[in-house]
Amino acid sequence: MDLSKSVDFLLENAGDVIKYRLHKEILKDLSKTEEENLFEKVMQTTNFKLVKSYVKPNGYIGIGMHTGNNKELQLKEGEAAARLLSSYAVPKQDKIIKNYINALRNDEILKEEFSFSSTAFRFYNDRFLGVNCGFSLMILLYTMQAMLGYGDDAEVKKYQNAALQAFADVLKIEKLSDVTKTNQRKGKYCYPYIEESTFLPSVYHLAGLAYTQNWRTPENIELLAAAINHRDSILPADNNLQVKVKNNYYSVGLLFRPIKIFSIDNIDFILYRRVLTEIAMLGVGTKVKGIRESMNNLEETLSKDVILKWKLSSYQKQQLRTYRIPSAYCDIWLEEDYSKPHALECDLTFWALQFLHIINHTK
Repeated sequence: MDLSKSVDFLLENAGDVIKYRLHKEILKDLSKTEEENLFEKVMQTTNFKLVKSYVKPNGYIGIGMHTGNNKELQLKEGEAAARLLSSYAVPKQDKIIKNYINALRNDEILKEEFSFSSTAFRFYNDRFLGVNCGFSLMILLYTMQAMLGYGDDAEVKKYQNAALQAFADVLKIEKLSDVTKTNQRKGKYCYPYIEESTFLPSVYHLAGLAYTQNWRTPENIELLAAAINHRDSILPADNNLQVKVKNNYYSVGLLFRPIKIFSIDNIDFILYRRVLTEIAMLGVGTKVKGIRESMNNLEETLSKDVILKWKLSSYQKQQLRTYRIPSAYCDIWLEEDYSKPHALECDLTFWALQFLHIINHTK
């Protein structure tokens, strides 16, 4: 379909990050000098400067990793910083990223950076537990490396293999209860759980594969498409699931519900557009039902309205302010100034163009 009017809308109204990524990834019309000039504007954005100010002499960025939605921390934590650098398409050769990767691969630096609290230090000490199910500091560290362009390196190959195996093992089960156990505790959030050694896909497994290449063979891509379709068919829409690590139960990181198919009438800020994008990045094209239906809905909306629009309630506007900082579960937002007209429409429309571009260019 002709998306030139949607592109024109972004070129006229979008901020520097979207314009940079639009030219670099979709239009592919930049000379080296033009790309450098556009990226220079990205480096002048408030959020980029904020992340840069959190870079430590040892290369690490911020405080710990996966510290939650603490408003005081904002971008001053390792996962949020890595996600922002990735979503701003900072080149992997950039000094900030190269030094951060070195820090993420240095046990002494990690030990120091996770010593700020007893909880964080326990997270570090237990870092190799839960790799298979996705609740693990090591799978988180691997995913951040992948998102920054270093996920295919030999040093982290075993985590890429674990991510692939997590999806492959979905095809071995007929229903979720095949791998879950009943929680004998009494309480509101005592959901069925899996052991930490169980292979089951998480948001980190998904992203770790989406941003890497070495695993890609026609057979593996077919396997992932089949696994995602199968998991969607066996997971209840209201499913809740936890993972048991030692004597603690967590739901963090698990893809425990079916894919949310995109519809312009469905407004959501959590694991919605981002998950669809990362599944499309696997190269599965329209073989995944949720991707196919989302693509059809997007094309229908854009053919009528040119851009994507959400009419947000007061509560949803408040939610959006909370969820615009990148985290493990939030969608990606690239516009910085939401007092500017069309900021929300620019974010949504760029995502739509990116999503369709990925699908249409799947080999």
